Amino acid sequence: MESWFADIQAGTPAPVRTATLWAALATGLLSMLLLGEGLAVNLLLVAIPVTLGAYFAAGRAGRRPRPWTLVWGVGALALLVVPALRDADWPSFLAIAAAVAVGSLALHGGRTWTGMLFGPIGLYTSLITGPGWGWRGLRERTGGARGNVGPVLRATAVAAVLLVVFGALFAGADAAFADLLAGLVPDASVSGGPWHAVLFVLGVVGALAAAHTAAAPVQWDRVEVPAGRPHGRVEWALPLVVLAVLFAAFNAVQLAVLFGGYDAVLEKTGQTYSEYARQGFWQLLLVTLLTLLVIVLALRWAPRDGARDRTLVRGVLGTLCALALVVVASAVRRMDMYVEAYGLTRLRISVVTVEVWLGLVIVLIMVAGVLGARWLPRAVLASAAAGVLAFGIMSPDALIAERNVQRYERTGTFDLDYARGLSADAVPALDELDEPLRSCALKHIAEDLEADVAPWYATSWGEAHARDILDGRALSPEADWRECSRLNLDLAYR
Repeated sequence: MESWFADIQAGTPAPVRTATLWAALATGLLSMLLLGEGLAVNLLLVAIPVTLGAYFAAGRAGRRPRPWTLVWGVGALALLVVPALRDADWPSFLAIAAAVAVGSLALHGGRTWTGMLFGPIGLYTSLITGPGWGWRGLRERTGGARGNVGPVLRATAVAAVLLVVFGALFAGADAAFADLLAGLVPDASVSGGPWHAVLFVLGVVGALAAAHTAAAPVQWDRVEVPAGRPHGRVEWALPLVVLAVLFAAFNAVQLAVLFGGYDAVLEKTGQTYSEYARQGFWQLLLVTLLTLLVIVLALRWAPRDGARDRTLVRGVLGTLCALALVVVASAVRRMDMYVEAYGLTRLRISVVTVEVWLGLVIVLIMVAGVLGARWLPRAVLASAAAGVLAFGIMSPDALIAERNVQRYERTGTFDLDYARGLSADAVPALDELDEPLRSCALKHIAEDLEADVAPWYATSWGEAHARDILDGRALSPEADWRECSRLNLDLAYR
């Protein structure tokens, strides 16, 4: 166990650079000034000095950026664009979590499945070792050694005092200048002092942790997973062939339904249109997940004696993957049927996105069977990060509102209660509704926007765009709670 840990543990990091310390200080100051009001473009602004500090630390340690390092780094920053664009919390949370995972790969440089899965752990351990590493470097520079930063810190403090004093005087002399400062300068009031101090510490610690990880990453790629015991051809292939036959029979029924129409199937089974779609989707989603598990285990126990075994493995698993793609298409079609019957929701758009991504993973596995699987771990994680980025940019709340408004225009049914719970991203689509339904759908969103006014750096583009729409067209006074309740009951049971 000790030998295993010694193989992967991080080496001694090179001494911290002055540029890295300045980047950590900048991160702390930006965190203190910008992150107290919410998350939007401020998160991206804070991430820039974190990235620079990690780059300086890696360069001091002799690590040079490789193509995949740049891909992961740019991908992490791109994911942080989502909170700047979207008001909805749930796609922003997914994007931030994905940015941390992808950013850890930029710091570690993982290539294998173990490197992909365990990379973030090394980043979290640096939260303890990184601040000590930075503190040692700071003491070396403030103890009289060459390159002392003491005079620079004193000069910075004097400049800050001069800015505060003269800025306050100018603001008192001119109201327009005071408004300009109020809009540009973050709030650093005494009442929020403890919270600002916490944000400063978190920013410095996070920047030093990232830099320490870049300077001395844990070598998770050195963890070797023992290969599975190969089985005989018949023992290995027979269960998979039987499963493939079952898949083929199911897919044949799906094709028959597709060309023969759903009416005959519904008449025979006694199900409604929506019941048929809802029941089938969740089972098929589970089938897709289990198929991926079967493929992973089959590869682990596959026969490996020669070219004939490799041909057998590729043929059997390739056929199973191709049939699984038909199952994925059937699951997506069933969810589309269910949405047509009951409308689009956050859960429905999320699970269908996951199903489509699982289909992409199956395609990548098929390609790896032909070209080799060395690149597969990176490709799978990159596809997941790209999916989260695309999911956030396309604005799921806006898509949900747009699809449901179109369904209302077609069928006359609308879930008003659900529309009220959407974020400001849904305002452009809901604004297309007729009065008083429009005002009933937008009233709660408008009240939330009015109660939660944040500075420019903590305001997403979706929220700002929604404010512009609501300011340009006022809500109808007829949309009181009685009228909205009547509309909700009327539209729900049409």
